[in-house]
Amino acid sequence: MSDQRIDGDAEVPGGEAAEELLSRALLDQDASAALALPVDGLTLCRKLTVIFHGRRDLSTIQTYIALGEHGRGEALSPSQLLRVPVYLDLAEAHSRRAAEDLYREQAGVLRETLRAADTVLSVWWKPLTEYAAAQVRVERLIGVGVDLPAQLLMPVALRAPDCDLMVAAVCSARSLTDGAPPLGIACVQQEVAHVYPLADDPERCLADFLERTAEHAHRMAERLAAQEASVERFLELST
Repeated sequence: MSDQRIDGDAEVPGGEAAEELLSRALLDQDASAALALPVDGLTLCRKLTVIFHGRRDLSTIQTYIALGEHGRGEALSPSQLLRVPVYLDLAEAHSRRAAEDLYREQAGVLRETLRAADTVLSVWWKPLTEYAAAQVRVERLIGVGVDLPAQLLMPVALRAPDCDLMVAAVCSARSLTDGAPPLGIACVQQEVAHVYPLADDPERCLADFLERTAEHAHRMAERLAAQEASVERFLELST
């Protein structure tokens, strides 16, 4: 599986420690600021960078994830960023030191969440390969329109091209003050999508998803037959 992993951009030499607040500001701090938190040791994409972007004019701190490692002074385009619905909350910090502590705590929660999702998603590799009876690849999802029943957590997914089945890690919106966000694994095949709890057995989930897709195909066939019958009756009215 190692040769299927996605490499991000090249490493930035001389990078500072990940935990240092403001050590990797990417934007002008007068109007906004961005902190970059590298996440390494991953199976599917090796390295990710979490970017917390705060804007004074909007009073928001948005969270983005980029493939590879990025540091101070780099400019990233929107096409390189996946926005995820998890948020820093430093409102309770009454000093810079307190803000640093809250940042380290909450950023650490997100980093471990990403590592857990990556581990579980990699466990799906073998069952998905057996299910699809074909090669499975890692696919970049940044800038790709994907219709999911929940929001993406990671910018990569597993895809079995021969059966057009995708498996991705998703999450629900959550402030990081409340801990790790609820996670799931989304299976998507054409018009059918379903989210399974992160800890569920992949084989059981895939068997259940196969039933769901079969039921959907059966309903679609019945609907098509009904539509064709309706058209035939309508054409009879004009004769």
